[in-house]
Amino acid sequence: MDADTRWPDFLAERLVDDDIAVLNAGISGGRLLRDKMGSNALARFERDVLAQPGIAAVIVLIGINDISWNAMVFAPHDDPVAATEVIAGYRQLIARARLHGVRIVGATLLPFGGALQDTPMAGYFSAEKEQVRQAVNRWIRDSGEFDAVVDFDAVMRDPARPSRLLPAYDSGDHLHPGDAGNQAMAEAIDIDALLGSH
Repeated sequence: MDADTRWPDFLAERLVDDDIAVLNAGISGGRLLRDKMGSNALARFERDVLAQPGIAAVIVLIGINDISWNAMVFAPHDDPVAATEVIAGYRQLIARARLHGVRIVGATLLPFGGALQDTPMAGYFSAEKEQVRQAVNRWIRDSGEFDAVVDFDAVMRDPARPSRLLPAYDSGDHLHPGDAGNQAMAEAIDIDALLGSH
């Protein structure tokens, strides 16, 4: 807690000498499409991102809670979310960023196999939810709709079990990266691609 070891913190360290600040608009339990733990990203994108002074670029890493919360304790009555719904949400963020002249970078969703399985949140992961994550990630990588892509999935997955985080990067809950994982994510970001300087 309060150790400033999230990937945006490590990214800020990389950019500090260039006088570039990093804002972290992520919230615990955040979702792209629906409210639950705070407002959904579509509802707060203007306030939390686009209205910030001097904003030049945004990295979008959100959607795993949309995919995973149905059929478990957080949202037991929610219908499953299809890849097409997540993609439609991303397209709204892309359109709004472009209207403001803000560069928008898509980040692939991290592996989450085995996530929270021995907790009251059992059911967070399933083979069907993994298929949705894979479809969303294919679109992020291949659609060309984001200005750039950072492939966090490729960096963080265990080559032997690609639906799971690499053990060295896993915080222990099989969902959230630990400090080493957050560092690896920050290092994976191409600064020129982020800023549109190449």
